Amino acid sequence: MEKETTIYEKPSVTVDLIVLTIEDEKLKVLMVKRSQEPFKNQLALPGVFVGISETLEEAAKRGLSEETKLENIYMEQLYTWGAINRDPRSRIISVSYMALVPKDKVCPQVGKRVSEVGLFPVEELLSKKEEIAFDHGEMIAYAVERIRNKVEYTPIAFEMVGEEFTLPQLQKVYEIILGKPLYKANFRKKIIHQVEETGAMTEGESHRPSKIYRKAETKRL
Repeated sequence: MEKETTIYEKPSVTVDLIVLTIEDEKLKVLMVKRSQEPFKNQLALPGVFVGISETLEEAAKRGLSEETKLENIYMEQLYTWGAINRDPRSRIISVSYMALVPKDKVCPQVGKRVSEVGLFPVEELLSKKEEIAFDHGEMIAYAVERIRNKVEYTPIAFEMVGEEFTLPQLQKVYEIILGKPLYKANFRKKIIHQVEETGAMTEGESHRPSKIYRKAETKRL
């Protein structure tokens, strides 16, 4: 019996990448300026079409490398976007991935299909979502909501501070992500079992030296 593989239309699949970091005490997202239609010269998230022989995760890693030159960073699958008219080219379904990166690892370079790449404050982008290509404004909003929920019950925020940090630095990351100040005593009580001392102290600071910590091995993701 002949296989009925041609009677169904075949939508394309893309991955779009929401790379979040903290710069100048603001939560920022990596954006590219498209050099091709549709939405030429508009800001968009980096992304690629999924190849027929690659997994979604492989496509996400390839897209990150091709369009931003970033590699070996923390990523997780976020959501699937399937609105019928979300892409003017054809029926295209997108799977979004969220990545969290310390600022010192973000050295983006212009890759394929883009003319510029840079970091933009999340709040500014969300105030003008209609100016962002495709439905990428909605993707950014969803990612921010997800990270704010996850930071309450997982150590996901540690991905933005690097391997070693002080507790004030870590608290600042939490405050920026959550968009509100936190009480020092309550924060430290909550976080103390997720960190361990390195034995080192900060140096060359005008105020009292602070202990340097790292994420406890037993709490790694």
